[in-house]
Amino acid sequence: MSTRESKPDILQGTLDLMVLRTLGTMGPQHGFGLAQRIQQISGGLLDLNQGTLYPALLRLEHRGWVRSRWGVSDNNRKAKFYEITAAGRRQTDRESEDWARMVGIMDRFLDLAPEE
Repeated sequence: MSTRESKPDILQGTLDLMVLRTLGTMGPQHGFGLAQRIQQISGGLLDLNQGTLYPALLRLEHRGWVRSRWGVSDNNRKAKFYEITAAGRRQTDRESEDWARMVGIMDRFLDLAPEE
């Protein structure tokens, strides 16, 4: 991110956790609904496109962390809905702990006073 006005890039490995946490909280969602919710939670700072979100959903499905099924969306269109699995919940717990630990470490670096 080069300026305060620009939107940040999603750090490697963070999108999977965002998707898993969103599905774990909201229940089954279609891709567009997931993208909207992630954008909402980020305060509009993250704007996912299909080229970012759908490969992540496919990767999560291949790992057994989410499963999908076809259904009908709110606007009466056929849509693929994604749901977190038990393995996905366990992975979410592991990754959440890892991120909490990393945030604590980064806070230490950000709180360092500059040398004079």
